[in-house]
Amino acid sequence: MMQQYLSVKDSYPDCLLFYRMGDFYELFFDDAIKASETLDITLTKRGKTEGTDIPMCGVPFHAAEGYLAKLIKAGFKVAICDQVETPEEAKARGGYKALVKREVVRVITQGTLTEDTLLEPRKSNYLACIAQIREDIAISWCDLSTGEIYVQNIDPNHILASLSRIDPSEILISEGLYTALQLPLPTALFSIEPDIRFNSSTAEKNLKELYKVQTLDSFGSFDKVDITAAGTLIDYINRTQLGALPYVEPLQKVKTDAFMEIDAATRRSLELTQTQTGSRKGSLLHAIDRTVTGAGARLLTDWLSAPLFDKAQIDERLATVTWLKDDENLREKLQLLLKETPDLERTIARLTIGRGGPRDLENVKRALEKSQLLLNVLVKSEQGKTFMDSLTQDPKLSALLETLQQAIIIDPPALTRDGGYIARGYHAQLDQYKTIRQDSRSMIAKLQGEYAENTGIKTLKISHNNVLGYFIEVQSKHGDSLLVGANDDEKKDNPFIHRQTLASVMRFTTPDLSDLERDISQAADKALAIEIELFGQFVTQITGNAPALKRIAKTLAALDVFSALADLAVEEHYTCPTITEDKRFNVQQARHPVVEQALRKSSSEKFIANDCVLNEQDCIWLLTGPNMAGKSTFLRQNALIAILAQIGSYVPAQSATIGLIDKVFSRVGASDDLASGRSTFMVEMVETAAILNQATDKSFVILDEIGRGTSTYDGLSIAWGCVEHLHDVNQCRTIFATHYHELTTLEDRLKALSCHAMQVKEWKDSIVFLHSVGKGAADRSYGIHVGQLAGLPASVTARAQAILATLEKTKNTAELGHLPLFDATKTAEKKQENPVIELLNELNPDDLSPKEALEWLYRLKQKQV
Repeated sequence: MMQQYLSVKDSYPDCLLFYRMGDFYELFFDDAIKASETLDITLTKRGKTEGTDIPMCGVPFHAAEGYLAKLIKAGFKVAICDQVETPEEAKARGGYKALVKREVVRVITQGTLTEDTLLEPRKSNYLACIAQIREDIAISWCDLSTGEIYVQNIDPNHILASLSRIDPSEILISEGLYTALQLPLPTALFSIEPDIRFNSSTAEKNLKELYKVQTLDSFGSFDKVDITAAGTLIDYINRTQLGALPYVEPLQKVKTDAFMEIDAATRRSLELTQTQTGSRKGSLLHAIDRTVTGAGARLLTDWLSAPLFDKAQIDERLATVTWLKDDENLREKLQLLLKETPDLERTIARLTIGRGGPRDLENVKRALEKSQLLLNVLVKSEQGKTFMDSLTQDPKLSALLETLQQAIIIDPPALTRDGGYIARGYHAQLDQYKTIRQDSRSMIAKLQGEYAENTGIKTLKISHNNVLGYFIEVQSKHGDSLLVGANDDEKKDNPFIHRQTLASVMRFTTPDLSDLERDISQAADKALAIEIELFGQFVTQITGNAPALKRIAKTLAALDVFSALADLAVEEHYTCPTITEDKRFNVQQARHPVVEQALRKSSSEKFIANDCVLNEQDCIWLLTGPNMAGKSTFLRQNALIAILAQIGSYVPAQSATIGLIDKVFSRVGASDDLASGRSTFMVEMVETAAILNQATDKSFVILDEIGRGTSTYDGLSIAWGCVEHLHDVNQCRTIFATHYHELTTLEDRLKALSCHAMQVKEWKDSIVFLHSVGKGAADRSYGIHVGQLAGLPASVTARAQAILATLEKTKNTAELGHLPLFDATKTAEKKQENPVIELLNELNPDDLSPKEALEWLYRLKQKQV
C-alpha cells in the first residue's frame, strides 16, 4: 500500500495527497504533519520506513469538504486520490492479495473550486494566467464555478493594476516571468509553471479542442499572447480537473480602454471592495450592496471593480436604475422573485463538470420557473421588454423545464447515490421497483405473522442486519422445535433453516424469506440504477441547453443589480448624475457613502455635506485645514462619487455633473512596505510618481499631505513641484490637501488653481470642527489642539504652544533654547486645575441652607458651573 502511495505522491509533489482508505482520506509523511497543524487534528503513525515511524493523519470521507476548505484557504493544493475499483473487482483481477487501484481524480486549488461549500456565494473566484511574448503581455482569467473566461492585452506597467481589478484567488505564471515581475499580491496563490508550458501553438490547440472548432476567428480578434494566456489557463484547468471541464463560455476579449483605470494603491486607499484590513464590512461595496442573490452580488463587485468609460453605456445603466427607482411596486415584485431564485450560474457549472446532485436539478427547475414569473411581471412594463428576450425560453428550455417538473421531487436528497429523487409516475419500471422496496416492510410483517401463527411462537420476529440480511429470530427455548427435522431429509415440509445460535436466541431463514430478501435487494439496486441513468440524461439535456441557461442566469444577475442600485438610491436619497464628455466635476451637497451610513448607525450626528466644483478653468483645489477637520473624508468622497457614477449608480449628492474620468488616483493615508525594504516616505513617493507619470487630462486625482516624512523644506519643495506638474503637465481634476500653507501663494500664479479650506471655529482655548469646505486658505493647522484632543500630557502641549509662538515670531530654532521649560510645565499644571474643585474650595457649607446645597449639587452634576 505504501508503495502505491509513494508512486502517486511522486506525481504530485506540490500537493497534499488525500489518499482514500475505506471511509477515510489519509495523509502521510510531511503531508500529515502540515495537515495536522493546519486542521488541528491528531497526528499519529502507521508503519515504519527505514526504522522510523511514518507520520499519519486522516479525515472522514463524508466530512472531507470542511477540512478541504481550511487547507485551501491556508494556501495548500490538495490532490484527491480515490479508489477506482471495488475490493471485489480487485480480487477478481489479481486474487485476494490484489491492492485496490487508486488514482488522482482531481487537484483542488484556490482558483479551481466549484462546490458551494468551498466558495463564497457573493464573491467571484477567478483563476488568472499571465503570459508574455517578447514585449507583449496578456492576462486571461476564468471563474470555473460559473464558466466565464476573459483575456486582456495589457501594458507591462499596468499588470498590478489589472490584477487588482480582477482580484484572482490564484495566478498561473511562468518561472521566468515570476522572477522578473515579483508581484506583491499576498492574497493570491502563485502557481509557478515551467516556461515550456506557455507555448502559443499548444495553447491554441487547447482552445480549439475546448470549443470543438477548427479556427478561433469567430470568437474575435486575438493576439498570439492572448491565445497563449487563455490556452495555458485551459491546460491548467484540464490538468487539475483531470479532463472534467464545466461548460466554459466563449472567450471574451476585454478592451484596455473600456473601463476606468484604478491602480492597486488607489483601490486599497479608497477601500472599494474591502477595507485595508481585508474586511468586506466598512468598504464601499458593503455600503451600497442591496442585492438579494449571490450572482447579483458578484456582478455588482465586478461593476465596482471596473467602472465604465463609455458615456452611452453609463447612461443606459442609469436609465434602467431610474426606471426601477420610479416603479416601487415593480421593483418589490422583482426582488421578491429574485430572492427565491437559486444560483443558476454555479449550478450549471457543477452539473456540467460532473459534481452536481439532485438538488442542482431542482435548482435548474426553480430558476426556470422564477424566470417565467419574472417575465410575466416585466411584460407589463414598456422598459421591461429590454430583458424579456433574454428571459424568454425557447422550445428546448420549455421541454427541459417540463421534464424536470415531472421528474424531480420537491426537496430532493443531496447525493445522487442516495436515490429517491425521481417522482412517482415519471418512470413505470422505477415505480414497480419502488413499490417492492417501499412495501417490503408490510411484506415482511405479513410473512412474520404467518410464521408466528404456523409455529405457535408468538414472540417470533423477522429482523435484519448487514451480515445475515433478513433472518427469523426466536428465543432459545423455542429454537429446538424449529430445529426438529429442519435438516432431516425425511421431513422436507419444515421450511426453517438454521443460521446462527446466540446465548439467548436462535436465528433461522426460509426459502420464502430468502426469495423476498433477494427481490427487495434487487429492487433497491435496480431502482437506484434507473435513477442514476435518468440523472445522467437530465445532465446531458442541461449541458445541451447551457448557453441558453447562462443567458438567463446573467439576466437574473443584472436585474438583481439594477434593482439593488434603485433600492440604494431610494433608501439613501441619492441623485442621478449627469455624465458629460468635458472636464466638469460639479457635485452639490455631496456626502461620503460609507461614513454617512456609519455615523447614522453609531450616533445621532448628521453628516455635513459639501460642494466640489472642478472644471477646465478651475481644475485644482488646494485644500488646507487642520487634521480631524475632514480633509481625507472630503477627498475620498469625491473619488467614490466619480466611481459610483461610472458604474451606473446614483450618487450621494443633491446634484452631480461629472465629465468622463479615465483614471482615478488616490494618495491618501500612510503605509510602509517593510517586506520590500520601503519606508512610508518611499511608498508615498513611488505612488506619487505613478500619478504624475500616468494621469491624463481626463483623470481625477486626490492627494493628501504629499511631502510628509522628510524635512520641512524637502517636503514643501516636493509638494510645490507636484502641484505645478499637475497644473501644467497633467492638467487633470485634482484635490490637493496639504499643511504647507506656503503653497497657497500658488493661487496667484497658477490660473487653474484655487484655494479652499476646512472650516473651524475657535471658542475660548479650543476649536470646533465644522467639517465644511469653504473658499480661501487656512492660516493655521491647529495641530496642538488636535494633540490635546488626543490626550497629550498638558506639559507637552503647553511646551508646544510656547515653541510655536517663538517659531512664528522669530522663524529661528536657535531661540528655542531660551524658553523656560519648567515654567511651561507649571503653567500647564495650573491650567489643568478642575474648576469644579476650585468652586467647592470657595464654598462654605455652613453658609448654605439645605435647599441651596441641593441646588449646588444639581448644578455641579449637570456641569453648569
